[in-house]
Amino acid sequence: MNRKFIFAMLIAACSCMVGHAQKPELWNGKQCAVVLTYDDAIDIDLDNVVPALDSVALKGTFYLIGQSPVVANRMNEWKKAAHEGHELGNHTLTHPCDGGLEGRSWVSPESDLSKFTVARAQNEIKINNTLLHSIDGKTIRTFAYPCGDRTIKGEDFYKPIEQLFVGARGVQPGLQHLNEVDLNDIRCYMINGESGDYLTGLVKKAVESHTLLVFLFHGVGGGHNINVSLAAHSQLLHFLKQHEKEIWIAPMVNVAQYIKERQTIAK
Repeated sequence: MNRKFIFAMLIAACSCMVGHAQKPELWNGKQCAVVLTYDDAIDIDLDNVVPALDSVALKGTFYLIGQSPVVANRMNEWKKAAHEGHELGNHTLTHPCDGGLEGRSWVSPESDLSKFTVARAQNEIKINNTLLHSIDGKTIRTFAYPCGDRTIKGEDFYKPIEQLFVGARGVQPGLQHLNEVDLNDIRCYMINGESGDYLTGLVKKAVESHTLLVFLFHGVGGGHNINVSLAAHSQLLHFLKQHEKEIWIAPMVNVAQYIKERQTIAK
């Protein structure tokens, strides 16, 4: 065989290997991952969000507060949503937040995390897991910190029970590559009044950077003082649907499991 030909083939092979090594980790074979999360178990979740997601065959994650009357009064609807592929995540039993922090005057004494013991916080999380299991029958689940708080008087209440969950969503914003994700504090973008163009713009950034993008919604078309319009939310969902070939859109539990598996392999 011609030596020049062999040399050229070796150079091409090396180039391919270098290119492969520099290629960013893809998300389940796609360019990025997007997770749609909705907090607090409010009527709007079932009245507006689930129908909107179902209309474009996308799945979301709903972080439920166990004591919410919307959980008790609409149990069958939550069961149906879970059966159809939406995730029911743990947002604690009573949604306690640290009332000692600046700007937290709205926190009631009964739900002031700073007055809890670590054991109480952990027990309420475990009880909520039991409640959620009774609704959806699932044993693998993710968690979301109420108000992003995870310590009581400086002590981390989540770390000792992290094995109960495959991942936990925080409240700090950011796009992250797969190897950068801390599964005990997954970053997200909390949406409050932003436009549909802003939402789709975030998705475009995630596609370009091959990163994980997590949305945090509360009200959608009303129902909460932290809110996004129905039109903006709809624009986002339809944009995601139109770009499904590039974007992996899945519940948090699926994405967290994928990240855990890939990070374990990389170690």
